Amino acid sequence: MQHDLDGRELAMKRDVLLVATAGLSLVNGMHFSPWFDPVAILMKPFIAGTMFSTPLVFLYIVSIFISAMTLIIAGVPAALYERFTGQTETNANSLYIWFVSTLLISAYALKAAASG
Repeated sequence: MQHDLDGRELAMKRDVLLVATAGLSLVNGMHFSPWFDPVAILMKPFIAGTMFSTPLVFLYIVSIFISAMTLIIAGVPAALYERFTGQTETNANSLYIWFVSTLLISAYALKAAASG
């Protein structure tokens, strides 16, 4: 019985860390993020002339792209940690590393969100 509760507690910690990491990456993809304008300028030529080039859809695509790239880039230190420690399964330490990396990447967007 206790073993089952420990497993549930570990799963809950993982879920909370994953949701928090995903939420931070979404904040980093918002329009107030300092990454938004440079990425939008770079993506414009690749999307021009497609059905996704309407202004609203284009802004959503840029936002999703920044959020996804934040998750990917922030996951690199966690993956390196898992590789160097020889882990075969993700544990809470890896998720904490992923969360902190996402927090560092999203720090400027959080500052911009807090300032108004």
